[in-house]
Amino acid sequence: MIDSLAALRALYPEASVRSRAKQTDRLDATQRRFVEHAPLCVVASAGTGGALADASPRGGPPGFVQVEDERALLLPDAGGNNRLDTLENLLQDPRIGLLFLIPGVGEVLRVNGLAELRDEARYTERFKADGVSAPPRLVIRVAVREAYLHCPKALMRSRLWADEARAAPGTFPSMNAMLRAQLGAAIVPETEAEAAARYRAQLVAEGYRQGEPG
Repeated sequence: MIDSLAALRALYPEASVRSRAKQTDRLDATQRRFVEHAPLCVVASAGTGGALADASPRGGPPGFVQVEDERALLLPDAGGNNRLDTLENLLQDPRIGLLFLIPGVGEVLRVNGLAELRDEARYTERFKADGVSAPPRLVIRVAVREAYLHCPKALMRSRLWADEARAAPGTFPSMNAMLRAQLGAAIVPETEAEAAARYRAQLVAEGYRQGEPG
């Protein structure tokens, strides 16, 4: 078992000069453009008192995360399961990590920073016309501390964007089937079409005018 930094480092060569140099402490023009085109990001957070870390997907129209400036990002909090795992974590520990993905692009942008939960109108109203008719309840403002553009090797290995890598219809169980396997008869049977219609209605109720659940 590896239990020391020395033992860990002995397994791997030193990081290249290039891989170290491309980390920045702010968003440069290329990184800002990446955020502005990304329809999906994964948000990582960790609470205190022994709470486990959490990683949650967030999505919207390309650029749904706004670049306030080279030092700050604004992430609107859309409706979800109301567990508030991420938000509760950030109240306890403001450290946050974001991974931005663009369909068809192999590179992934990572941004680390410190988060604030902002419910003032000057933040929420910025998103009123951004594909939604109602502003979010709050906005996660991220003070950027590190930005890093990952190479495409992970997505090349996974063939994430390749058409032939897509799961064929019917080869993977629906959410309802998985929940019934997990929780039993307490889950009311629901077809994938019925679930999609329910999610679509929730999006409409939240004010979203575009996008449909996959």
